Amino acid sequence: MDTLDEMLGRHLLSPEQHADISAWVVAGRTPEAIMAMPPHLWRALTLASALMNIDADLTQPPPLGRDEAV
Repeated sequence: MDTLDEMLGRHLLSPEQHADISAWVVAGRTPEAIMAMPPHLWRALTLASALMNIDADLTQPPPLGRDEAV
């Protein structure tokens, strides 16, 4: 939920979108249920994710010297 809160703080999601997406995720409890989120909420979440460049963060290799066994 921290990411959703950051999206709200950066004004990438409206308070209503934030509340609706948060409620959907909490109620969903499974990846399948979350994936059934209404299209208008997916669009808002996808746009906010793109503006925050979240995909780039997820595809970065770990920092050098970091022990992967930890």
